[in-house]
Amino acid sequence: MIADGEMRKICIQITFPLLMSVGTAVIGSLQFGYNTGVINAPQKVIEKFINETWFERYQEQISKNSLTAIWSIAVAIFSVGGIFGSFSVGLFVNRFGRRNSMLMANVLAFIASALMGFSKMAASWEMLIAGRFVVGLYSGLSTGFVPMYVGEVSPTSLRGALGTLHQLGIVVGILIAQVFGMEAIMGNDDLWSLLLGFIFVPAVIQCILLPMCPESPRFLLINKNEENRAKNVMKKLRGTTDVSADMQEMKEESRQMMREKKVTILELFRSPMYRQPLMVAVILQLSQQLSGINAVFYYSTRIFEKAGVEQPVYATIGAGVVNTAFTVVSLFVVERAGRRSLHLLGLLGMAGSAILMTIALALLEKLKWMSYLSIVAIFSFVAFFEIGPGPIPWFIVAELFSQGPRPSAMAVAGFSNWTANFIVGMAFQYIEELCGPYVFVIFTVLLLVFFVFTYFKVPETKGRTFDEISAGFRQSAAGGEKHSPEELNSLGADSQL
Repeated sequence: MIADGEMRKICIQITFPLLMSVGTAVIGSLQFGYNTGVINAPQKVIEKFINETWFERYQEQISKNSLTAIWSIAVAIFSVGGIFGSFSVGLFVNRFGRRNSMLMANVLAFIASALMGFSKMAASWEMLIAGRFVVGLYSGLSTGFVPMYVGEVSPTSLRGALGTLHQLGIVVGILIAQVFGMEAIMGNDDLWSLLLGFIFVPAVIQCILLPMCPESPRFLLINKNEENRAKNVMKKLRGTTDVSADMQEMKEESRQMMREKKVTILELFRSPMYRQPLMVAVILQLSQQLSGINAVFYYSTRIFEKAGVEQPVYATIGAGVVNTAFTVVSLFVVERAGRRSLHLLGLLGMAGSAILMTIALALLEKLKWMSYLSIVAIFSFVAFFEIGPGPIPWFIVAELFSQGPRPSAMAVAGFSNWTANFIVGMAFQYIEELCGPYVFVIFTVLLLVFFVFTYFKVPETKGRTFDEISAGFRQSAAGGEKHSPEELNSLGADSQL
């Protein structure tokens, strides 16, 4: 149980301006989740639209290969846009600030909404593809902007819990897309374009609320050298006049930055100082996307059908509810259990669930009750994903780097995430055809590899300042030695003495 004094301290730290800032930023995460999940439910009606459009133009039915190619491009172009967007994060946040960057990105959301929303009226599947690319750009930028802004406005003791809200926004967005995508709501011939163009609504809400939110105090102090403004923002966020500890932490980070020259992406790769945290950041992102979570969602509908579920779409929505529920669980336990511990638990639990799923799928034809075991395996796989590999890689990247290299590091991490996402999206169907139910053996092996890496290389960042964390890596690089996570923790703590 949390002690009364600790609970009071947490309540004091959670102020309305802080919740307003974090909640408004997370609308960008919700948009990312919505656009990730929205294209799947109306697949048949969109393919019908492509077929009809093709016939009107060329007076012949579209070939199966051409239809598959156009559909695959419409789905995968989202990840391509995400790759470009994530790699552009640093260009915006250092020049315009974190809040203003999020505000500017909504221009892309409006453009994408118009392209996709009017594609049916214009009888143009090219507009649909262009809209998916533009909203991918927006989502790629958001996956960099949101965790960075949330991490920089949050108190150290709540950074993990509030950072988890980014993943919560994503899974809520996916769930909304699944519900809205039902045929009875908007996943039908008449309203599918409105379903895709619906993103203008959260974009309008974010544009109204963002000007009421403060800029990141770290950006104001460290990048703009506006100490008084940063102090006023910090007082507003913390709900107290005594923000000396927060200001001291940021000033110490600023002094450290003055000893470092500006870090570009190229320098990030070249410098031994950043090599280990960069490797940790990239591998954690890969552990999220190569865990098999997208493959599970792809395969779930077929499993539910084999299990005799009359409306598999409701079972898929059920998986989305489990997804959301366990993200909330992670939100409440991440500051007590720690990032590293939860990530290890999540990876190991997913590996166990993947083994269970492989056994169930392999015996599905012989033992009918194995289909129900498959459903249990899917739900547990999703639950363990949201305990660790889902939320933690997004916000831990912001914790591993100081203010100077953070934008470049977020760009590289985002690029890794989106690239892995694209590879899984494009390759899974072909691999699944070759391997059948044994496809999850591949993910089991990958999950165990990521578990071993996390155990030996990832330090615990719970309750530690940005400078303490980066100091551990700096001393490790300076000594030219390899340190365990426990030793890195100790190095970070010693830097305060």
